[in-house]
Amino acid sequence: MTATFAFAIGIRNTNGAGLILDCLYPNPIMQPSADIEAAIADFAEGVTLLTEASAAKLHASNPDLLPASLLATVNQDSGQELIAVRLLSDADIAGTEDAYLKLHLLSHRLALPNTLNLNGIFAHLPNLAWTSAGPIEVSELPQALLNARAQGLNLEVYSVDKFPKMVNYVVPTGVRIADASRIRLGAYLGEGTTVMHEGFVNFNAAALGPNMVEGRISQGVIIGAGTDLGGSSSTQGTLSGGGEIVISIGEQCLVGANAGTGIPLGDRCTIEAGLYITSGTPVSVMDETGELVRRVKARELAGHSDLLFIRDAQTGQVVCRTNRKAIELNDALHSHN
Repeated sequence: MTATFAFAIGIRNTNGAGLILDCLYPNPIMQPSADIEAAIADFAEGVTLLTEASAAKLHASNPDLLPASLLATVNQDSGQELIAVRLLSDADIAGTEDAYLKLHLLSHRLALPNTLNLNGIFAHLPNLAWTSAGPIEVSELPQALLNARAQGLNLEVYSVDKFPKMVNYVVPTGVRIADASRIRLGAYLGEGTTVMHEGFVNFNAAALGPNMVEGRISQGVIIGAGTDLGGSSSTQGTLSGGGEIVISIGEQCLVGANAGTGIPLGDRCTIEAGLYITSGTPVSVMDETGELVRRVKARELAGHSDLLFIRDAQTGQVVCRTNRKAIELNDALHSHN
C-alpha cells in the first residue's frame, strides 16, 4: 500500500470561467492511519472530483472522513464542487487545491512552519478580491460592485491578495484575535496565543503559544512559548530580500515596542523598545561588572540565550549584557477557554 503524505476532502469554489478561487478543507489529515489509508486507497494521487454517487459511497463507508454536514454544504449552482486531494509526497505545489491544503495543514497545527515544501505557492494562488460575498476574480469585481448596487446591497471589499484571512477557513482552539484580517491562512497559532490589533502573522509563520503578539511575525519566523512581541515590533522574514537566514525567537523573550530582530534569538532574550538588531549591527558585549569584553557583529550572537540588548544613553552604541529578568506572561490573560 502506498503511504499518503496528506489527504483532505473539501469544497472547491470556482467562478463562471472555471477559475479555482479557493478551497476549504474542514478536517485535513497528515500521514493517515492504516484504517484511513485503506478507505482512500482507490483515490489517485492529486485531485479527484467526487460525484454524488462516489460521495454517498464514501460517506456510507466512513462517515468520519466525509460527514453529512460537509455533503450538505456543497452548492453546485454557485460553483462549488466536492473534491478529494491525496498527496503521496511533499512535492512542489502543482495546483490551487494542494496550495490550499498545505496552508490548511499549517493553520490546523498539523505541521510547523518551514517543514512543508511550499515551492510554487505564489504561482498557484490567484490574486483575488476578498469581499463580503466571498472571493471574486479581480477583473469581475467592477461588475460585481454594480450588480450589488442594483440590488440595493453594499459589497464590501476587504483586500486584494493571494492569501485570505485564516479565520474564514480555520479557527484554532484557545486563541484570541483582535483583528482577523491580520492573520493570513497558513499561520500557526498555538494554544493560549493572543494577537492584538497591531499584531500580524504571515503564512508559514508561528506563535507556538502561549504568546502576546502586538508586532509582526514575518513569513518563516517562529516564536517560542511565553514570548511577547511589543507594539509595532518586527521580525525579519526571508521574503522580499530578507535573506536566507530563518529567524526564530526562543521562549520567554521580549521584543519591545517598535523594536525588532534580524537575527535568531535563544531563550530569555530581551530587546529594548525602539532598538532594531540586524545581522550587521555593531554590538559591545559587556561582562557582569559592565566592562567591555569584545565588539562583534550581532550575527555572532545569533541563537544565544539570556541576552539583553540595549542602547547606551551616553554613546548611542548597542550593548549586550546578561539578561537577568526573563518575562512571564499573565496566565489568566492567555487562558482562552
